[in-house]
Amino acid sequence: MKYMFLMYANEAESANITPEEAQSLYQNWQTLLKEARDAGVLLANSGLAPTAYATTVRVRDGRTLYTDGPFAETHEQLGGFFMLECEDLDEAIRWAARIPHAQYGSVEIRPLWDQI
Repeated sequence: MKYMFLMYANEAESANITPEEAQSLYQNWQTLLKEARDAGVLLANSGLAPTAYATTVRVRDGRTLYTDGPFAETHEQLGGFFMLECEDLDEAIRWAARIPHAQYGSVEIRPLWDQI
């Protein structure tokens, strides 16, 4: 089953990361990516530009409306995604727990629509 892992964290807190913490996070990401590739479960992944670059589109009464910024104001922002092919939700949860965002933000897991 294909699962999308949506990674949320507070963008403002990334400014407080020390160079040592950044290096440690980088190593954690590299390890995770290698292990997911080697396990054959990694289908796609990417980080997202900061919310300052976001545009939200809504169509109301036939009119297209757009605003700068993310859809909702929250204390955490969507920072990126992974798409993995996992046997079941239990395996997906094990992978999600290894994503560095889970240590300082959250990882939402959703099966793709055509997988349910």
